[in-house]
Amino acid sequence: MSENNRAAKNFVEGVFGAESTSAASIEKKHLGKYSNIAVKMFHTGVLTPKEMLFPAIGQFAAKMLKGLNQYQKLYFINVLKIDMTYVTLILTLIGIYDVLNNPLMGIAYDRTRTRWGKARPYIFATAIPYFLTTAIMYSGAIFLGDRAGNDPKKIIFVFVMLFIQETFSTIYTIPRDNMVTLQTANPKDRITVGLLSQYIGEGGSQIVYIIFLPLMELNNKGYINVPMPMIFCILAVITCSIGAVGNMAMAFGCKERIALQPKPAPIMKSLFYILKNKYALRNFIAEFSVSWWSDGGYSWDVVTQQEIFGGSIPSLLAYMVYNILDPVSIMLIPKFQKLFKHNNRKAVIALRIWDLLCCLGMVCIGCPLVQHRWAIVGVYAFFYGLNALNNGPANVFEEELKREINDYTEYVTGERPDGTIGLITGLISKITAPLNALLTIQLFKWSGYDSTIPMLPWSQGSKKVYQRVFFLFNGIRILPSVVRMIPYFFYDLEGEKREKMYIALNERRALLAKEHTVNEELEEIMESLESDGETANVD
Repeated sequence: MSENNRAAKNFVEGVFGAESTSAASIEKKHLGKYSNIAVKMFHTGVLTPKEMLFPAIGQFAAKMLKGLNQYQKLYFINVLKIDMTYVTLILTLIGIYDVLNNPLMGIAYDRTRTRWGKARPYIFATAIPYFLTTAIMYSGAIFLGDRAGNDPKKIIFVFVMLFIQETFSTIYTIPRDNMVTLQTANPKDRITVGLLSQYIGEGGSQIVYIIFLPLMELNNKGYINVPMPMIFCILAVITCSIGAVGNMAMAFGCKERIALQPKPAPIMKSLFYILKNKYALRNFIAEFSVSWWSDGGYSWDVVTQQEIFGGSIPSLLAYMVYNILDPVSIMLIPKFQKLFKHNNRKAVIALRIWDLLCCLGMVCIGCPLVQHRWAIVGVYAFFYGLNALNNGPANVFEEELKREINDYTEYVTGERPDGTIGLITGLISKITAPLNALLTIQLFKWSGYDSTIPMLPWSQGSKKVYQRVFFLFNGIRILPSVVRMIPYFFYDLEGEKREKMYIALNERRALLAKEHTVNEELEEIMESLESDGETANVD
């Protein structure tokens, strides 16, 4: 082999080649020493009740904050009274900054190895600054006073606070999102945590909606005089306090049991590991294809509830069916598992098609009836309630599919570059941020909606405006949902192939823990499983 060819081969192996200790590369005779333990690890739950509960409490706060963030642009535009163009420009600049700091955090996270774990130190160090910054941002209208809407001080304040928030969000979010995967190798454990997180979390978002909308309506109609800046401030302080406490509890109370590669892979190699995971690559392409999509960037849900439905009481009725059936859907999870024979892929495809049909029905039937208050309330209640029936199964199964895809990366490469791969997949929305911002402004103009008019029933006085508002609220998400669903039709990591992958992964983790002493928590589990096996043999 010539020197050039040898150099080219070394380069390719150095950039694209998997670690020599990957589960797919190690000889079976080495992995086989721990096959019995590996099988038990795959089928044995290890999480304590508090380790299931703490992530759910953190998710409760995250959902509260997500609910509050639904009104972020309304806060900037209607409360701080900053022009939509300035708001869009600020968010675009923050998006560009995010492109720059995400890679640094992703790389740092992937290369972190401490006695406390990989994710826990970051959550412990950044949860309080992240939530504190968020609380200050949503309290800004109180101490900024009634200055002119485009006062430079307000614009600078929003930019600086979003800049700081985004910095801590980047450091906090990547470890937080990967925490459950590091806690346990047992799929049932992970589904249980996902289930608890979803339903406790949904309660958080519902609290925000239940409190915010009636207060806003009563203010607009003059029945009470609670300033909107005060409402945002109180909600933000409560939300962020719960978030800080919940995440600190998770950082202290949850263990990381997954053995990691003792020496992290080179940065260049990690960047290309997504190319070795065909499932992640397909999802990446699908997400990139719709990353420029926008819904117009305004709080169309609030407009719909206040102006089309006609206020809090009709809105309560419109959402009542959903709020009743959403928790009930938890009981359908075993039924869907049995119906689809524990095949997460088939379940997710069927349930997401169900969601799309509900969305189409809502738009096609609802838009022509938008001027008839009770008719549109009934249409929304029916289709949104129908959507709620599959919420629990669809979300839990899809989250587990995503974890399986990340586990496949570890299987074929020997490394878990969750931060690096996460930043690559996350960057796509930042790369297309300018196009997204342009579409946001154009769709807002296309809607014809005048944000300076107080939110009262039918205050815009135009059927066409409200048809467009209802479409931007419910219908514009159809295209991205269809595109994101396409990769699941080609997903084949299921059945025996899936189980063999996990057995090999757990054999490798056992090998690392036993022979390299890289994870004390995993060693404790193995000793317990070995002890159980010896007891069973004696019996």
